[in-house]
Amino acid sequence: MRITLAQVDSRPGELDANVARAEQVIAEAVSTGTDLVVFPELSLSGYTIGDLKEDISIPPDDERMVKLARTATKGAGVLLGFPEAQAHGLHIYNSAAYYEDGLLVHVHRKLFLPNYATFEERKHFLPGQSSRAFPIMGGRHRAATLICNDAWQPQLAYVATQDGALILLVPACSAQSIFPEKYDSRSYWRGITRFYGRMFQLYVVFVNRVGTEGSLRFWGGSHVVDPWGEVIAEANEYQEQLLTVDIDLSQVRRRRRDIPLVREGRLGLLRREIDRLLEEGGDL
Repeated sequence: MRITLAQVDSRPGELDANVARAEQVIAEAVSTGTDLVVFPELSLSGYTIGDLKEDISIPPDDERMVKLARTATKGAGVLLGFPEAQAHGLHIYNSAAYYEDGLLVHVHRKLFLPNYATFEERKHFLPGQSSRAFPIMGGRHRAATLICNDAWQPQLAYVATQDGALILLVPACSAQSIFPEKYDSRSYWRGITRFYGRMFQLYVVFVNRVGTEGSLRFWGGSHVVDPWGEVIAEANEYQEQLLTVDIDLSQVRRRRRDIPLVREGRLGLLRREIDRLLEEGGDL
């Protein structure tokens, strides 16, 4: 399977310009035989939508989204990050939509919205309410999406694994750094993605954006981790790059057969303990 990591910049609020750029990227990637193009979080809108005067959220069936999906010819898939408008207009989600062969397959709505320091997503977006793996490659395999801060919640990667995901797609808008004395974005993300690859025995595709919005400087560093937890390909930092990587999904099954870390999910056990915590007044 060939995957293209589209480490690109975005123009805040310029939806049509970002769509045009995405169309160019998809066409170029498909011409090299890619099976899947993955864009960063909110790549079609820019990250700081709270600074915009107008609402630029759109539904997944917007004609511009459909046009991008159809640009991914030859049965290729594309994951697009965008602000999703709900049908009745009450809510906006930070979403990533997966299209394949020109058709919408799945929409993941960011579940854990940061709301501290310069990050104010909870003010502008409604959190999603479900996490599902979905079919890719004509239904032959399954993947799951975790948008940026979602990936800082290991229980979501666990659920995706038990739901059959062989690949975790992680579109992000990670900036370096609001806490430079205590937090290095690159090392944190490397630790997270390598842990997931090793412990959940799957491929992790981390696609971060580049560019600057206000005080946020997005650092790139998109990379792919294999089921042994090794980084097998990595993009440059602070510059646009299309990184194309060939992966072998049979290696996931090989790894899980050799060392069966995820074979027994013990879902019943977890449900009992989670129910107990809820009854004791845990977080709903």
